[in-house]
Amino acid sequence: MTRKLAIAACVAALAAVVMNGRTAMAAEIRVLSPVALRGVMSDVVPQFERSSGHKALIETATVGSIVDRLLKGEAADAVVVAAPQLEELQKQGKIVVQSRNDIARVGVAVFVRAGTPKIDISSVDAFKSKLLSAKSIIHGDPSSGGVSGIHMANVVERLGIAAEMKPKTQLRRSSQEVLEDLAKGNVEIGIGLTSDAALTSGIDFVGPLPTELQNFTVYSAGAAANSKEPDAAKAFIAFLSSPTVQTVLKSKGFEPR
Repeated sequence: MTRKLAIAACVAALAAVVMNGRTAMAAEIRVLSPVALRGVMSDVVPQFERSSGHKALIETATVGSIVDRLLKGEAADAVVVAAPQLEELQKQGKIVVQSRNDIARVGVAVFVRAGTPKIDISSVDAFKSKLLSAKSIIHGDPSSGGVSGIHMANVVERLGIAAEMKPKTQLRRSSQEVLEDLAKGNVEIGIGLTSDAALTSGIDFVGPLPTELQNFTVYSAGAAANSKEPDAAKAFIAFLSSPTVQTVLKSKGFEPR
């Protein structure tokens, strides 16, 4: 009995050492991520925390805002932005070289209030005609740095209807605000990312922009150069390519890379 007690004590002591080691290695990281990925992060972060022992604090903003804050020296551990912006941040020394991980891509789409008859956007001409006949449309404010808002501003210029669209176009700072106003019936047509359908209820997905007008945004993750927890940051970035995350991305309207 004494021998068994001694063995049990040794096992307990060893377990304590292991647990203390895990606690010592556990880290808390700050992750800056686009609003478009908010629904994905809320689903996958708890799984990352359980599997790694680390804690990830997610802060969402537009891509433009994230880039601006990092360039001004704001501290973070892991960052997710559009691929071109990540490349620029690497050139500026804000993201660790070779830490890049392309996560997923997403296109731009058209939405209407739930229950609204489906509209025809099957061709460039059909889409242009619908924009001109609509009483109002809404999309992200290009000045806020949201990728769908920037692209839509370019689209109306390309179609030669910017002047006609300006009086009936409403701008919002985030995709969430765009969709909430659309769901309330305050506007007729909403423009956002294909993944935005997962952000709120009360809207119907019409479809992606016509191929000739489509724009895909690739979201990429990287480790911040000023991270105080680089190992935990790299673990989080690697986790974003796991089968678990890929499944969630697909369910939210993204195309995993």
